[in-house]
Amino acid sequence: MAFADRLDLGLTLTIGGTAHAIPSSDVLAFELDLHGWGHEGRVEFRVLDETAHGGQKQDKLLADFLKPDLAEVALELKAVHSDTATKPTFTSLKVKGLVQEKALTEESVAQAKGAGITYRHYTVRFVDPARLLWTQHHPCVLYTQKTLQDVLDAHKGDKIALANDWAAQLDKTLPLIFLGLSPESGASFYDWAIWFTHTRNGVLAYDYTAQGYQFRAAKDASATPITLRAADVERVSVVFPEVARHDVAVLNAAAESPKNQAITNAQAVTGVRQDVLLRTDIADDVQARVTLETARLKIRGLEVELDWNRFPAVAFAPGALVKLPETAGWTAAGVPATQDFRVRRMNLRAEPLPVEEGELPAGGEGEEPVRRPKPESRFLITFTTRLEKKAEAHVDLPPFTAPVYPRFVEGLVVSEVGEKKDETWQAYTDDATSLDSYKVKLPLFANQIVQVPFNANLQPGHFYFPAYKGARVLVALDFLRAWLKRHLDWRAGARLPSDGQGVHLLVGKTTTSGTSMRHFYEDNKPLWRLQRTNESDTEKVELKEGNLLILVKEESA
Repeated sequence: MAFADRLDLGLTLTIGGTAHAIPSSDVLAFELDLHGWGHEGRVEFRVLDETAHGGQKQDKLLADFLKPDLAEVALELKAVHSDTATKPTFTSLKVKGLVQEKALTEESVAQAKGAGITYRHYTVRFVDPARLLWTQHHPCVLYTQKTLQDVLDAHKGDKIALANDWAAQLDKTLPLIFLGLSPESGASFYDWAIWFTHTRNGVLAYDYTAQGYQFRAAKDASATPITLRAADVERVSVVFPEVARHDVAVLNAAAESPKNQAITNAQAVTGVRQDVLLRTDIADDVQARVTLETARLKIRGLEVELDWNRFPAVAFAPGALVKLPETAGWTAAGVPATQDFRVRRMNLRAEPLPVEEGELPAGGEGEEPVRRPKPESRFLITFTTRLEKKAEAHVDLPPFTAPVYPRFVEGLVVSEVGEKKDETWQAYTDDATSLDSYKVKLPLFANQIVQVPFNANLQPGHFYFPAYKGARVLVALDFLRAWLKRHLDWRAGARLPSDGQGVHLLVGKTTTSGTSMRHFYEDNKPLWRLQRTNESDTEKVELKEGNLLILVKEESA
């Protein structure tokens, strides 16, 4: 429902550090779609320029507007009421964002008397800073022994403010954090942040007072509710969101400790479920996932949608707590008058009213009159607000593309056993889990070391050939874990000439301290050789056509 109303409006466009204040009378239209996690908007205004026709008024915005520099929008709205019994204390709705798209139209009008004038019609579309900047940000970076708060701080830049309240997830030091966000996969840093929040049952809240973000463990419920005025609202609707009709089951596919843990939902339809598949030997990891999925299974409650007939004197933004009026006619079925609500979403659209006063005379016969904005900012406004119960557990988040894992990088196996030249292997045992792992150095990421499972990998279990020091390997990197994908190179001394069509098993610390078993062809006849070497000491067994050789020798120094 649209209504005519006056607004005390302030608009500032800052480009390249230069602020341009736009008079309220020059704002033609605007639109705001505000969520608890961020916003988007559009504003149209025009600027008078008479300099081309000898006038004094100049458009000082044009030169900066034509530049590709980053532009910021600050829009402030305040009600103008004069018919209330007691004059309220008016508060403002403030929205700040970064320009995503802009347009310019120029109109020159000749007047019957005096110099001609030029109106430039400007349009800017803007969004909250993270939505603009992080959606273009696709880092591929590895962190070890860092917190997720460290990661967010490293990527927020100087245009994004963070004030987080999620210590359980953000303040824990983790062995590995990997952001492999390829533009081709479609997932940006913004998608990653929303995906992480969604999968960990967190909250992303945009603070319209501080114009910044909060990653939170739960929604803020500490504010004092604002009581809405019945006279300001035209219509109240009760909306019932879709109810989850599925159960959940957490499955652990580890052969020695399989588990199928059901999580029931009283509203589920029999046979409908969502299975979560894990593969871990750590029981605590399974229980942690059960706890998480139990918390994520939420039954949404009713919501209330308000259609307004005027802009409220006490402005609010998404995240604010409000109380519905207790006057008769407001208490819809199932909505107690004492219930506190949270503003989940607001949509505000303002279009210009038909202009009658202040029209300039036409430039000549048959020409349209020139319409100049009136001093007061009157608009035809559509304003709706969606409320949720204060205790609502469902978290509203923007759409996102889940990041694609794993990504693959090369590494070198680490072993601290023996001398530097020795090609030894080493298993590192975790004190907390008793699980063994390799350490692998990743040259691309400043030689940071990650741990990968110490297991048979692609070999059958009766072969025990651990990866040796310095082995060039392919490492699969997930968000919080890594594993050895495969080996990429032959060990020094292991490769044989192709004309002999040989195969070779080389074990030991070095080529001068180890054992070699090879089979190859000599004069197109098979030859098998087993040789042990320890510096100058050599033992060899060799089988070839008509010969058996057993040799033990020690070279003189």
